Amino acid sequence: MTAIKYQTADVDGFKVFYRESGPADAPKLLLLHGFPSAGHMFRDLIPLLADRFHIIAPDLPGFGQSDMPTHEKFAYTFDNLANVIGRFTEVVGFDRFAVYVFDYGAPTGFRLATRHPERVTAIISQNGNAYEEGLSDGWNPIRAYWRDPSQANRDALRAFLAPETTRWQYTHGVKDIAAVSPDGQSLDNFYLARPGAADVQLDLFGDYKSNIALYPAFQQYFRTHKPRFLAVWGKNDPFFLPPGAEAFKRDIPEADVRFFDTGHFALETHAKEIADAIHDFLAR
Repeated sequence: MTAIKYQTADVDGFKVFYRESGPADAPKLLLLHGFPSAGHMFRDLIPLLADRFHIIAPDLPGFGQSDMPTHEKFAYTFDNLANVIGRFTEVVGFDRFAVYVFDYGAPTGFRLATRHPERVTAIISQNGNAYEEGLSDGWNPIRAYWRDPSQANRDALRAFLAPETTRWQYTHGVKDIAAVSPDGQSLDNFYLARPGAADVQLDLFGDYKSNIALYPAFQQYFRTHKPRFLAVWGKNDPFFLPPGAEAFKRDIPEADVRFFDTGHFALETHAKEIADAIHDFLAR
């Protein structure tokens, strides 16, 4: 059994919960989760990588076991998520690290990389987008809220927070839904049902447009710094399309892009295959 420690860090008064595993002197790997999940989404991946890497998987602000102040007290923007996680890496001594980004973890991690390129040794993107061609029509209700942030358009997005939508995100595009554990989605729905959680998530839906505005800056970082880059993509993702994965090669010609026959939460069905790809990629 792989030993995993469950800890909290004080980040300038903000409590960040995180999972930690692997030898302290091994190469560092930061895992950044996505919506609507938390560090528990890596529960199958961590044991497969902890023999070779010192792994830390924090819960983003407002997610999982990390602090979730009300949206009146904390501005839930992706800039602020990156601010907290950037300081978190300093607090826990992650000075140079590879980063695994998924969904919301991508704009968070890409901000860290553009701010401090010297700290990032490699990037693994699992359905973590940085190109407009990667955005599907599934974003249209959120795009409508960006164009007109009315209460009606905000309320329309509450459907994304419903338990059945969470389950759909886990099972859409999966060949055998019996292979998808109920554990992760059940935890996600528990956290989404907390008082105040809906406003946190709706604020982040609204701010996601800031990520698209930064796509040119992210792409410039890729072209300038040419980080070692691996894309491991669930090709049936209803939100982030395969062209978004292929686009990384436009700016990083040596990028390694691999597709898996699964959906958005690819680790639920392909953790072993993705771990093997990471071992192969980072061992080069």
